Amino acid sequence: IAAEVKMSAETSMGTDITEEDLMHINTLANRVEELVEYRANLAEYLKVRMKAVAPNLTYMVGEVIGARLMAHSGSLLNLSKQPASTIQILGAEKALFRALKTKSHTPKYGLLFHAALVGQAPPKLKGKISRVLAAKLSLCVRVDALTEAAEAAATAAGGKAAEEVASPALSEPTVAISCRRYVENKLLQLEQQQNSGLSRSTAKPSAARYEPKRQMNGKSYDASTDVVQEKKHRLSEEAEEEEDEKPRKKVKREREN
Repeated sequence: IAAEVKMSAETSMGTDITEEDLMHINTLANRVEELVEYRANLAEYLKVRMKAVAPNLTYMVGEVIGARLMAHSGSLLNLSKQPASTIQILGAEKALFRALKTKSHTPKYGLLFHAALVGQAPPKLKGKISRVLAAKLSLCVRVDALTEAAEAAATAAGGKAAEEVASPALSEPTVAISCRRYVENKLLQLEQQQNSGLSRSTAKPSAARYEPKRQMNGKSYDASTDVVQEKKHRLSEEAEEEEDEKPRKKVKREREN
């Protein structure tokens, strides 16, 4: 092993690390460590802040997506003024205008695509769940923006730290609990309907379904009772018509004479 290490060291393209190189490596490692620590602190601050300002919105989609929705619309009050259809495609404006210009299908979701409720849905049900989630989010956002508790939290957040603002009375969701339960039940219902539809389409038809019914009302079928109406041949009909026309022509000639 020592011989292999010596041979690889002799043929290696690397060089010895100098003190200057080591200093830059340590500086870069310290910067990365500081960024990781800052990211953790920022995530904790965002979590506390969102629970204080918009607890119902945070309970529905999380603090990251809730903050993105608020930043995209401008403020929590502006977000509460948006209808559910706008909240559903918020963040997909380019795709929406491109679809309207090319007359193609419009997008079904924007920032809500990253929500946990939409992510756990099957691909064919993501559009329906995003629509249901957007409808419930519009209610939760209006509760957060227009209640007295949210206004008190927003005014108190002016000169205090986030830890002091996030009191238990203001950071607990109210309507979001029932809304999230409704969305989860709706997702479960849609999945059951989809699975039942697949099972029906893949099920084999029973053989008894295609068996001929040989008996009707307990009586056997009697073929002798069938009556077939015989049709005269077309040539014979034409001959009879000609024979009928001959005496008529004779009568006309006699009258003319």
